[in-house]
Amino acid sequence: MSEQRLQEAIDTLKSSGVRITPQRHAVLEYLLNAMTHPTADDIYKALESKFPNMSVATVYNNLRVFREIGLVRELTYGDSSSRFDCNTSDHYHIICETCGKIVDFHYPKLNEVEALAEQVTGFTVSHHRMEVYGTCSQCKAKTAH
Repeated sequence: MSEQRLQEAIDTLKSSGVRITPQRHAVLEYLLNAMTHPTADDIYKALESKFPNMSVATVYNNLRVFREIGLVRELTYGDSSSRFDCNTSDHYHIICETCGKIVDFHYPKLNEVEALAEQVTGFTVSHHRMEVYGTCSQCKAKTAH
């Protein structure tokens, strides 16, 4: 993660009137470094040794603030816990059905789907989301043994 991305995120928080507490800074830094789309519980577990007085509620509250400001996206998949993504650009996810790992990918051609949907239905499209499901290479390797 670049220090520049962290600084830009901190500047966004400050300009929104959000105080930068050590816990908030740690949650933000963890999210920016995470390529795994962590749950609030993942973040809490990763930071609890550094912040023993921090609660899961603190993590959730910070994630809510980040989401409201537009620094993170909340990803909800069925019944499982929400996961959080610091990449707020348009992109898609492929999800391992075995271990739950989520990986980003971009496919610009799908933007045409929105235009077609508007044309066919008369709706004004605000956004779309796509998930692809399968088995990641690590889980495939485990089952091959």
